[in-house]
Amino acid sequence: MQYNSFNAQLSFIQKVRNFDFVLLICILLLGIISIFAMYSTDGGEILFHSKSHIIKFLIFFPLMIVLSFLDIKTWHFFSYIFYLVVLFFLIWASLYGIKASGSQRWINLYFINLQPSELMKIAVIACLARYYHRIGLDRVNTLQSVLTALIILILPIMLVVSQPDLGTSILIAASGLVIIWLSGLNIRYFTYSFITLLITLPFVISFLKPYQKLRILTFLNPDRDPLGAGYQIIQSKIAVGSGGLTGKGFLKGTQSYLEFLPEKHTDFIFTLFAEEYGFVGSLGLLLIYIIIIYRVIKIGSISRSYFAKLFCYGFASAIFFYVTVNMSMVLGLLPIVGSPLPIMSYGGSSTLATMIGFAIVMSAKINNKHLIA
Repeated sequence: MQYNSFNAQLSFIQKVRNFDFVLLICILLLGIISIFAMYSTDGGEILFHSKSHIIKFLIFFPLMIVLSFLDIKTWHFFSYIFYLVVLFFLIWASLYGIKASGSQRWINLYFINLQPSELMKIAVIACLARYYHRIGLDRVNTLQSVLTALIILILPIMLVVSQPDLGTSILIAASGLVIIWLSGLNIRYFTYSFITLLITLPFVISFLKPYQKLRILTFLNPDRDPLGAGYQIIQSKIAVGSGGLTGKGFLKGTQSYLEFLPEKHTDFIFTLFAEEYGFVGSLGLLLIYIIIIYRVIKIGSISRSYFAKLFCYGFASAIFFYVTVNMSMVLGLLPIVGSPLPIMSYGGSSTLATMIGFAIVMSAKINNKHLIA
């Protein structure tokens, strides 16, 4: 009895030793920075957004550590179920979800308003990673395999677009396509798809909703409506530029405190951060994300499980997309879309999804020598 207990304890200690502590510290550091940033959005007081953000991070970060102890085989086994459950939530949100600002994206779970599309960003990566792990390299380019992968990807995209949430659907598509590409799909499929997209782009744009077309026009020329559609991006550029080299200092961002900057706690959190900490602080924040992406890719490279490899590479690509799109959006380099900055932006669903992704990555690191049949 004592011998078995000792073995179990030793196994636990070994799992702890196998943690990627560099990745863990970067996630924790990002969380601490986000708490100070959210505190700043509330004017230097612990109000609704900062309090809610702190509570969610203090719950989801330890949850990520706990979930990391699950064997990578467990994540592999439940990946299809995870995808189907989130798909069901997406359907439920589209039919009976909470409506806000013309969108119907949330489900009231009493303790959190869950946005299933955020969870789908992780679920689709896990589902496709398991699918390609199962079929093997020799069947990747068969018509049946290609169609199955596209169905897995297109179903949630259609549901998210209908909510409507074009930005999130594009990010889900990008993450899924990375997995499909990494699986070894012939490059000609991507070439044909790209040519088809270019040909059909004018027709696709005609189906966009008026506010989505307005965002594209505003991106091309923000000054066409400086007090309306172009207001947010113009104020964002002013805030970022006013930060200069070292920033105005903590709690001293004039654009934020004088309420010139809307949505500063969500998609535009980087604007507030850039104004307060300047180019140097922004570079430091970007460096943390680069280290995180690098560590996730490295974990994938040392994993013996093909499922773990594909998930880590896909998740690293997803983080890259989210960070790039968010920062480009607030700098006026891309049209405004709903793309939160991972961990930094306010939003329980986004933080929860990101932490689940990190838990799977950490599980892959702890069990990097495990093979999955």
